[in-house]
Amino acid sequence: MSGEHVEGLLKELRAIVGVEHVLEGEALQPLLEDWRKRYRGWARAGVRPDSTEAVAQVVSACARHGVPLVPQGGNTGLCGGATPADDRAVLLLTSRMNRVREIDTANDTITVEAGCLLQQVQQAAETAGRLFPLSLAAEGSCTIGGNLATNAGGTQVLRYGNTRDLTLGLEVVTPQGDIWHGLRGLRKDNTGYCLRDIYIGSEGTLGVITAATLKLYPQPRAQRTALLALPSLPAAVAVLERVRAGFGAGLTAFEVMAAMTLQAVVHYFPEQRLPFAAETAPWYALLEFSDSEDEVHAQSRLETVLGAALEAGEALDVAVAGSVAQSQAFWHLRESIPLAEFRMGKAIKHDIGVPVSRIAAFVEKTNAALQAAFPGVRHVIFGHLGDGNLHYNVAPAPGQSEAELLALQAQVYDIVHGSVMAHGGSIAAEHGVGQLKRDLLPRYKDPVEMALMRRIKAALDPDGLMNPGKVL
Repeated sequence: MSGEHVEGLLKELRAIVGVEHVLEGEALQPLLEDWRKRYRGWARAGVRPDSTEAVAQVVSACARHGVPLVPQGGNTGLCGGATPADDRAVLLLTSRMNRVREIDTANDTITVEAGCLLQQVQQAAETAGRLFPLSLAAEGSCTIGGNLATNAGGTQVLRYGNTRDLTLGLEVVTPQGDIWHGLRGLRKDNTGYCLRDIYIGSEGTLGVITAATLKLYPQPRAQRTALLALPSLPAAVAVLERVRAGFGAGLTAFEVMAAMTLQAVVHYFPEQRLPFAAETAPWYALLEFSDSEDEVHAQSRLETVLGAALEAGEALDVAVAGSVAQSQAFWHLRESIPLAEFRMGKAIKHDIGVPVSRIAAFVEKTNAALQAAFPGVRHVIFGHLGDGNLHYNVAPAPGQSEAELLALQAQVYDIVHGSVMAHGGSIAAEHGVGQLKRDLLPRYKDPVEMALMRRIKAALDPDGLMNPGKVL
């Protein structure tokens, strides 16, 4: 594309969104690198539309000029999905599309624009006396559009499901610049193909999600948070089975953490502390119980169920939060793990899903295989045991540089992903595919699945202008 044509496109974009909302030069630089600093791209400009109609005009202009578009929300992704992989691209930034359009408490729905921060949606629901349960460490900076694009999971998937399960309707701008007005707040709608589910998890490769109608839930009458010290990962699975039976649908979260993950948190953030006299347990679990009755019933139920886990030897110690502040402190420990890991240096990350019944065997066998191949590497393991999603990360061995570890990435991937598949799992559970796992998919997905995905991409985006170089 010649310089004259580039300037022609930029002139059109300025006319659509305003001169101050077309970013170039230094203003664009922070948006060209992913959060983990693993990918850096280049873009002709960054464009900040403030409405779905403006998005449609931007998409149409780029389509006429044959220029790719890369949607970007909070830029908190972990797989390079919002970082340009094509140097002809324009970044489409959703930050100005941050309105809560409607809250319908009778229908238990909230309709929000894609640039709303997740925390903003949670707070709007709370103000209306409702719960929007999607929760993850980046909720203060990630956007709903990004959550939808990656089908984000988070800590309460066990009870409420992934983002897809929390979504009733979408508004989408197609690669041709058309607007699909699909913001229906219906829980039953069997009028053909479920287009909503095609766009959720597509990482911006099929169109631009501009708004969504999401499910709301009643606020729990009482909530209890407990941190458990555990003798082993099989014990964690046993406790999970026990609390599922004891709490039923009231069990809203069950997180598991290897000892070194919490040790890293208290090392890098010394203001945080574990609530146990001894910090020697090899595994920890954080659970949340939401009760529909009252505080007395919640406390009694928790004491009964966790007391049985202690008596059975499944737990070594239990700390129950006695206040909202203590509950927040427990969750802060869990949510600080990615930040502590960032301080430890670049690691080889795996966001994997394995059936809960096979997680302990997966970890044991994979740890052993990695130690046999690369003695001394550290296993940074934590995640959502309740739904079978582990963040199984490999950090440098003592004395090993980041570069030396990252040079082994292909071999580490072979071991970990091979073990994932042997245990009936998935190599991408909640972070998406992006650039990081794009070339791995053909090795681990059914060929028919891959062919169907390519057909969908070709049908919806025949010119390949939507977020090129991602997923496929």
